[in-house]
Amino acid sequence: MGKTVEFWFDVGSPAAYLAWTQLPRLASEAGAAIDYRPMLLGGVFQATANKSPMDVPAKGRYMNADLARFASRYGVPYRLNPHFPINTLTLMRGAIGLQMREPARMHDYVDAVYRAIWVEGRNMNDPAAVGAVLHAAGFDPQSLLAITQDPEVKERLKTVTQEAVARGVFGAPTFFVGEAMYWGQDRLDFVKEALQ
Repeated sequence: MGKTVEFWFDVGSPAAYLAWTQLPRLASEAGAAIDYRPMLLGGVFQATANKSPMDVPAKGRYMNADLARFASRYGVPYRLNPHFPINTLTLMRGAIGLQMREPARMHDYVDAVYRAIWVEGRNMNDPAAVGAVLHAAGFDPQSLLAITQDPEVKERLKTVTQEAVARGVFGAPTFFVGEAMYWGQDRLDFVKEALQ
């Protein structure tokens, strides 16, 4: 492997979902490694005085149409979740907890959660829905819930989110190739060029 691309993401971001569907192929073609960096987007927004584009009605309508255009271009399913916004605190603790404890399973977990939110339109604010999604993906929901309540996991998510802000991250997805930062799934061409 040559270069590494850092991928800062939160499952509550539809743009990060679209990047998630494209980044493995892009990195593989460039001979690059992906450093997955789960963070809490709500914490980033709070620290940077930023907010979701969906909170601005005209921008939200445009962005959703634009995301649908990109999904069509990429050949992947996408629909705006009817339960948006999703409180992702527990979900992102699950991602970072698995990354800390069972790194080989983190990708499957995030993939299942992304699919549930941005393809199936599931209400991932509902613990029963979360449990059903995790069970269907081959996880023990109770064990995973226990991981999300571990103080070490909680602290790690805070620390990584603070690191994101310190690096200049203000939204998701954000990519770094070396010290160069790229924000937005529509910047993947620049990421590809940087990796080559």
